[in-house]
Amino acid sequence: MSESARIIAIGDIHGYSQPLAALLNAIRPQPGDVIVTLGDYVDRGPDSKGVLEMLLALEQHCRLVPILGNHDEAMLDLAHGRTEFFEDWLSYGGTTTLASYGCARPSQIPPAHLAFLERCRDYHETERHFFVHANYWPHLPLAEHRALELRWESLRQRTPGPHMSGKIAVVGHTAQKDGEILDLGYLKCIDTWCYGGGPLTALDVQEGTVWQADQEGRLRE
Repeated sequence: MSESARIIAIGDIHGYSQPLAALLNAIRPQPGDVIVTLGDYVDRGPDSKGVLEMLLALEQHCRLVPILGNHDEAMLDLAHGRTEFFEDWLSYGGTTTLASYGCARPSQIPPAHLAFLERCRDYHETERHFFVHANYWPHLPLAEHRALELRWESLRQRTPGPHMSGKIAVVGHTAQKDGEILDLGYLKCIDTWCYGGGPLTALDVQEGTVWQADQEGRLRE
């Protein structure tokens, strides 16, 4: 990675393609930039299909590092035949996801979109930061974590201390309903509740630059 390359994290998108498009237009990713998306690409918002199409296109313009979120994991499980929680999934956002694809079951979602989710990562590490969707254990190497902590456990259930690596954690999943990044110094949560009316947030983790856009794609000054 070149010295001028940026490392930019994007919080939980949840099917809102307009703010994602606005952020990418403002960020203008360059080929050397690393964009880390923190997961929950689908469910709740109106355009999960459009979000995944946008991320597939973004892969061609820069280094995209997609993290798997709990909503993404649930949809993959359903697409692969674990249908016992189908009704639950519909109730926490799956209905709008299926509507965006014009289909009745996750197994009918385009294979390229499912393949994108299948290659999403559990976590990503750089020299100074690490990125997970939800949470972590301070004294456990990231490679030894379970899906429960990485994708499902809220910071409201358990706020961890600094990680043993000494790196700064950048996470999503726990909606910050005031629309502001939660900054504990050693941990930054950039899920700013886009699906609930807050902005979608992007953070340059090296420079500290923040971009935010609302559900209609209007940039926040």
